[in-house]
Order: sequence, then structure tokens, then C-alpha cells
Amino acid sequence: MMPTKRFLLCLSLVLPLLTAEPVQADRLKDIASIQGVRDNPLIGYGLMVGLDGSGDQTMQTPFTTQSLNNMLVQLGITLPTGSSMQLKNVAAVMVTAVLPSFVRPGQTIDITVSSMGNAKSLRGGTLLMTPLKGADGQVYALAQGNMVIGGAGASSGGSQTKINQISSGRIPAGAIVERSVASSLGGDGTLMLELNTSDFGTASQAVEAINRDFGADTARALDGRVIQIKAPDRPEALVGFLSRIQDLEVTPTQAMAKVVINARTGSVVMNQNVRINDCVVAHGSLSVTINSEPVISQPNPLAAGSTVVAQVAEIQIDQGSGSLQTLRSGASLADVVKGLNSLGANPQDLVSILQAMKVVGALRAELEII
Repeated sequence: MMPTKRFLLCLSLVLPLLTAEPVQADRLKDIASIQGVRDNPLIGYGLMVGLDGSGDQTMQTPFTTQSLNNMLVQLGITLPTGSSMQLKNVAAVMVTAVLPSFVRPGQTIDITVSSMGNAKSLRGGTLLMTPLKGADGQVYALAQGNMVIGGAGASSGGSQTKINQISSGRIPAGAIVERSVASSLGGDGTLMLELNTSDFGTASQAVEAINRDFGADTARALDGRVIQIKAPDRPEALVGFLSRIQDLEVTPTQAMAKVVINARTGSVVMNQNVRINDCVVAHGSLSVTINSEPVISQPNPLAAGSTVVAQVAEIQIDQGSGSLQTLRSGASLADVVKGLNSLGANPQDLVSILQAMKVVGALRAELEII
């Protein structure tokens, strides 16, 4: 074979490999999670003091005064009977946090502090010791600290302006963990791997990848989301075992075609698997314009009437062109977008068009409205 022909033959075999789309593989830790490894929300009610006159107006937020009275009683301070406190430097707040998995007592977590009264600003305030409870009513952390807010605000003469949010903020490492959440990870000899999205194809590929690396019958799919895995016999080997499983690469199957419509904002989002069949769409816009002009009616010079101002309204209705537009069957997302753009519709009109296309069977995708 001549050298030139041999080179052309090799080039013809290599070019298809270069032009083919690369296969996208994801790690299991990116598309799945271990059952039992989860965060837990915490919530608490507390007081923030040291505000520069921007706290709650105690006449309108009586719970702030009541909370302050209870706190002073616990500190051994008794107020005179019938006394009413008018405070401007105290605000009632809600404190929220997330307790990470495997956290231990003595470690610190971040907290978010939000005003629940009519405080103007929480800038420069100090959060007093606040217990943070879980869904079971147990105290899991204690929060306290100084909060710094990056926003600013000012008001005068009934006008006000502000930059960023000044009624809430975060305190880094503002809570100390007092109780940990017990975890029975692998206690019964099995582990549960949960896919973020139910998909039988991806679950099957994940099982194959695990059994290929750790031996047959190590994993089995219970359904399209949950995969049962045999835990190692030695507890000290559990961490390394899970680390190797999470680093396994799996190629997820293509997601089902879906179009998501936000009815409040008019946003339309579709994935790359959306297709359309040939269809004909008539789209037109209808606008109504109302102009109101004052008309002055004056009486005769010798009459005893008075001048009257009346409003005369002029209504115009303009119906835009509603010519038929043919949408050709699209083999890719770019074709679908190009066909929809040919209608000249805005996002709000596109919502109605997509719904109608779904009804007649021209839209080959699941339509979800949020």
C-alpha cells in the first residue's frame, strides 16, 4: 500500500473518533447520597441587644418586653409592679442554623439571625445566649455572639432608603454544638445509596460499577432510586469503602424531555431532549388602549350654573397579525428554539403556545408548571 493511501485510511478512521461527542461521566458522590448522612435544621428564639436606637417598638411588639422581663427574672432582677419599659435597643429575633452530619459537641456552626418584630436595623447588635432546638424539641446548640451587617439604611421625614438587607444577617461560628445526632451508618450490615433523581438506567449502571470493583452481589437496586450495598465486615474499613464507592464514575442515562414553566415570572426552561413535531401555529397580540381627556363644560353667562369638568374616554383595540406559522419537526434543541423564535412571541405568549402544542401532541416533552 502506498504511504499516501495508508495515511488517508488512518485519517478516515481517526476523524469519526475526534468528532464524536465525549461521554459525560459523573462521580457517584455528585448524583447520589448515603442514606443517614444528612443535615438537620435548628431553630431558636432570642433577644438581640446593643442596637443604636433601631430596635423594636415595644408598644407594638409586646413579646419583646415579655421576653426581656422573663430573662431579667432568671438573672435575679425583679422589676417594680406595673412598670412599663420603653426600649429602643432590644429586638426579638429568630435564630436558624443547620447541624451538619457527624458533628461533635464542642464544634461551632454558623447561624442566621432575622428580626421578627419591627426593628429598623440589627446593625451592631449582640445576640444573647439562645438555645437552638431540633424537630424533636431537644437542644442541640447554644448561639451567642456579635453580628456585623454589610448593609446600611437611613430614614427622615417619612422617607427612607437602605442598601442590602439590614434586618437579618449571619454570625460565623456563632453557635456551639452541645449534642450530636446518633448515626447507625452500616450498623445492620447494609448501606443505602440514594440517587438524587429516580432513574432505572442510572441505578442499573451504578450497580454494575460497584459490583465490577467490589465483587458480584455487593450491590443491588431496590428500585429506580435506592441501591442496597453490603457493608464491610470490619467497621474501621467503612470510611475507606464509602470513599471508593463515591469516587466511582457512572454515565447517567439521558433525562426525560421536560419543559418547565414558571407561571409567576413567565420563564421557560427546557432541556436538550425536547423535540417538536410538525405543526401550524397562529399567533397574534391583542392590545387595548384607553385615553382619558378632561372636557370643561361652562354655563351661559347669565345662568346660575357652575363650571363642570367631565372625563371623556377614548378606547382603541388593536389586534396584531395572526398569520399561520409552520413549525417544522426539530431534531435538536437549537431547532426547537429557532422554530419558537420564528413566532415572534414574548415569554408570556410562549407559555400559552407550549401548552397548546402539548394538547395537540406536537410537543414531545413533559410540561411542568411551577
